[in-house]
Amino acid sequence: MNQPDVLSTCEKWETDGAVFRILTKAEGFTDTDIPLQLVFHLPLSYPSCLPGIVVNSKDLTRAQCEIVKEKLLEQAETLLSEPMVHELVLWIQQNLRHILKRPEAGGGNEKCSSAASMTVDDGLWMTLLHLDHMRSKTKYVKTVEKWVSDLRLTGRLMFMGKIILILLQGDRNDIKEYLILQKTCKVDVDSSGKKCKEKMISVLFETKVQTEHKRFLAFEVKEYSSLDELQKEFETTGLKKLFSEFVLRLVK
Repeated sequence: MNQPDVLSTCEKWETDGAVFRILTKAEGFTDTDIPLQLVFHLPLSYPSCLPGIVVNSKDLTRAQCEIVKEKLLEQAETLLSEPMVHELVLWIQQNLRHILKRPEAGGGNEKCSSAASMTVDDGLWMTLLHLDHMRSKTKYVKTVEKWVSDLRLTGRLMFMGKIILILLQGDRNDIKEYLILQKTCKVDVDSSGKKCKEKMISVLFETKVQTEHKRFLAFEVKEYSSLDELQKEFETTGLKKLFSEFVLRLVK
């Protein structure tokens, strides 16, 4: 699509950093342009820390504006330590229609004038994947983070000793797309250092997110020093039973 016009203003303060107010448009799910006002507060430590973001639009509900804001913050996490405002504006121009297609972004008649609480999506699905190994860990992790961001998924990439798990939450079709990427793209290297596809991935379980399950707002990479520490992560997520049924067997 053609990039919409962008109008921006900037205010600077020596003690508080800078505030950018950007007026732009992005294609919605009905192929019509939706006007957006994006406010970025850049603290003095930017870009080493995330900017503050406010999203307003006369064509979106408050809940939709908040969801767009959360997705922008998730994308910003992948761009830390580099200037990101321009990249974030381009990203939302290209991805707004996908965000608005999600079930949690569809309801409400109240138009957006300020940030509001996110609605809970009862249509969320959750999948736990097991990877046998990562030879090129740094590149592999960056690739997973990019796929998750592009598909608007959240969850955890978990390392505990030789155990590698990927816990994903999101729309079921987006999770299926992730699995296709995981199995068809060259994401790692073989013993000779050549790029190769992932051939040793297994789906441990797939379930619809229930009331007792934690909703993840972002995707995080975490290292655990012990099995007990990993178990606590699953317990706080409401997955104690599934941990016992599927994860414990990996260490036996």
